[in-house]
Amino acid sequence: MNDLATRLARALGDSGCGVLERPIDLLARAHDASHYLLHPKAVAVPRDAGEVAEVMRACTRLGVPLTFRGGGTSLSGQALTDSVLVDTRTAFSGVEVLDEGRRVRVQPGVTVRAVNARLAPYRRRLGPDPASEGACTLGGVIANNSSGMQCGTELNAYRTIESMVVVLPSGTVVDSSRPDADRLLAEREPALHAGLLALRDRLRGDAESVATLRRLFSIKNTMGYGLNAFLDHDAPVELLVRLMVGSEGTLGFVASAVFRTVEVLPSTATGLLVFDDVHVASASVPALEDVGVATAELLDAASLRVAQADPVVAEQLRRLEVDRHAALLVELQATTPDELRGLQDDAAPRFAELPLATAADLTTDPTERALLWRTRKGLYSAVAGAKPTGSNALLEDVAVPVDRLGDLSTGLAELFATHAYDEPVVFGHARDGNLHFMLTEDFSSQHHLGRYEAFTHDMVDLVLDLGGTLKAEHGTGRIMAPFVERQYGATLTGAMREVKQLLDPAGILNPDSVLTDDPGVWLRDLKTAPKVEPEVDRCVECGFCEPVCPSRTLTTTPRQRIVLRREMVAAAERGDTALLESLERDYEYDAVQTCAADGMCATACPVLIDTGDLTRRLRADATSRAADRGWALAADRWSTATRLGSAALTAADRLPSSVPRRLAGVARRVAGTEHVPAYDPVLTSGGRKRPALDDPDPQAVLLASCTGTLFGGGATAAFVRLCERAGVGLRTPPGLDGLCCGTPWKSKGQLTGYERMRDRVREAVDVATEGGRLPVVVDASSCAEGLALLLAEADVRVLDALDFTVGHVAERLPPARRLDRVVVHPTCSTTATGATAALVALAGKVADDVVVPVDWGCCAFAGDRGLLHPELTAAATAKEAAEVVSVDGGSTAYVSSNRTCEIGMTKATGRAYRHVLEVLDEATEPPSV
Repeated sequence: MNDLATRLARALGDSGCGVLERPIDLLARAHDASHYLLHPKAVAVPRDAGEVAEVMRACTRLGVPLTFRGGGTSLSGQALTDSVLVDTRTAFSGVEVLDEGRRVRVQPGVTVRAVNARLAPYRRRLGPDPASEGACTLGGVIANNSSGMQCGTELNAYRTIESMVVVLPSGTVVDSSRPDADRLLAEREPALHAGLLALRDRLRGDAESVATLRRLFSIKNTMGYGLNAFLDHDAPVELLVRLMVGSEGTLGFVASAVFRTVEVLPSTATGLLVFDDVHVASASVPALEDVGVATAELLDAASLRVAQADPVVAEQLRRLEVDRHAALLVELQATTPDELRGLQDDAAPRFAELPLATAADLTTDPTERALLWRTRKGLYSAVAGAKPTGSNALLEDVAVPVDRLGDLSTGLAELFATHAYDEPVVFGHARDGNLHFMLTEDFSSQHHLGRYEAFTHDMVDLVLDLGGTLKAEHGTGRIMAPFVERQYGATLTGAMREVKQLLDPAGILNPDSVLTDDPGVWLRDLKTAPKVEPEVDRCVECGFCEPVCPSRTLTTTPRQRIVLRREMVAAAERGDTALLESLERDYEYDAVQTCAADGMCATACPVLIDTGDLTRRLRADATSRAADRGWALAADRWSTATRLGSAALTAADRLPSSVPRRLAGVARRVAGTEHVPAYDPVLTSGGRKRPALDDPDPQAVLLASCTGTLFGGGATAAFVRLCERAGVGLRTPPGLDGLCCGTPWKSKGQLTGYERMRDRVREAVDVATEGGRLPVVVDASSCAEGLALLLAEADVRVLDALDFTVGHVAERLPPARRLDRVVVHPTCSTTATGATAALVALAGKVADDVVVPVDWGCCAFAGDRGLLHPELTAAATAKEAAEVVSVDGGSTAYVSSNRTCEIGMTKATGRAYRHVLEVLDEATEPPSV
């Protein structure tokens, strides 16, 4: 261990709290979404509030600072340290829905999206709705007083928190929900209790301070501490709760919190109001206040152009010819469709009075609405991802009274021109007077650093002259800590320092965030972005990918895989060979071997990075000539290879399970776990040879998956019977037994074999589809996705059997016998291809109660990856498995759409998963005579 990690571990003793000290662990956790970078010397991984208290006590004794870290989506540098970083995400993901969804208790490591998923059945949601809701954790939402696109100042964390459990730096735990909480606080922390009372009374007695606080907190404001608490609440324990909101981990640790939730209005209409330019759009916002729009999100011309580059952009955006235009993304919300129509009728003449460049167009179509919101929520990362390689994206966040928004827009444009920022991007929550603007800067240049410094000082003057706030919702952090006194004045800043002294007298919690004595802290420790690999260079380290990564709790996440490559380049440039060798050694398992390469990261990434592309390329670079020849030979003899694999599994299934396990174990020890799969009895016997079909009038070509031959299962037979039952003819391509979608070669980086298989499949498919006239249907979702990639340059449609069954087969089947329940495991491939809806729809054909676990995710079986590294699938499925087991009862079927996923989920849950088509086949089979 390094010195600090050793001292921390010794100070923690037998508390049970883990301490990470490997360079790969420290550097992977150093990076967040901000443009700052500090490298921690130790990472503490507590399992509960008690262990957090032990960490704080230990750091106090050692005299070293600590910083709490959740989702790493903060933008102002408030989640970084060169001392002790405390992981508050891994062990703190609990959610408890209360009072039929009207309240919810959360731990700090759970994401906003995960909480809202649990509230959805009650038609409720959290008030805060930040754009990063898929990745940001509730700890960060509370610590930054996050708001978002709809919540304004009325539904943010400050306004909707009811109670919390706080761990103070002294180790004292305060549960504000207890009736005697204030009395206990007075007994256990008398100086704190008395100090809060005295400060409350002094502030309330200062009319100028009261007026300043009322003015600044009437708009979005996350600068400094929330001194408005002293005006809004009386009891010290309630003051403590509200001061914790927005304190950025500088006053204590929020172990859990209870939020009051808000109703989800089910009838909505969403659309763009397009204006000639951003200034006209900004000046038009006050006119919308009486229209009743729930949102008014500003997008300038650069934002619109970046959004149009998304391959799945909304139609309204796609057809827009962008010049200097800007748009407001607005939404009307109502309880019923009739009420919504009334709102639309009332809004139409008001919209017509606006200086619009095109007619207002609001849609109620769920798909189009989702695409519009996808654009807005991913906008920062998408825009930042388009920056030049090697530069940094700087996102500022200010607010002014809504009637000064036009002045702010004009003033910013003048500053951009003055300081030669040629391509700024402006967007934000216009309804709240809250603008975000993004600049691109190169911090390796002293000239550019000086430009950034001068611009920031001018921007501070502009915003404060307009009566605004310097940080509206992203938190003060390091970037604005030196400017707190400029916004509040000496008296209120002095009161904030008193709050800090009362709660953290040793000053160990997140120094230089919120408050600082260092006027230049915001210009130091700036992140650079070295050019590393074309697959990932556009990554802005936003962290949106992390919650969907199957290896996130085992080894590394996509963001961490990328930043570690950057750290390797930096180490090489510094000549730090010892660090480079350490990172390269540990990267092989932590980042390459345990990457499922499932593409889930790309579904969450605003700039569509698939870190699996990097992994596959690294595997290809590392492959030996012998391995390349072996896999190429397998491609040439795939029919033989699959039959041999099937026979081996069948033979193993007939032996006592200890025998094949032992044999596989010996082989793994000799050849390595990356090359020899483990044996597990869940595999059962191998499958049969794929059928040859030649209907005289086929409607599709069936390219049955070879996973059925290798691993068994009944998907192919079930699909064929369903088509026969529905009168749908099928044909199979010539030489089917030797064909494959190519995924086994691609995922392992075996490019020679992949190319040989690609050429063979293209030729066979061209013949079978009559030059592309017929679609190709694949009965395993991952194979459908793989085949579509394999045939990307061919003129042929590839369909998942799920989609084909919904579109051409299901309605021709006899009524299905009903089950009580079907539990569905969507896959990474159904997510990528959009086939999840068909999977759920087919489950609905046989049961009214269709359960998709809230915690579902990629099972990481990934062909044979779950056999090579069973620990990966175990980690990936742990939460979903626990949820699945809890919904047992009645006649329940467990379904998915991929044989290897079915094996993985069967292993994880102890429940027999099958392809949904098998269940549908059985349910619609005519009764025997």
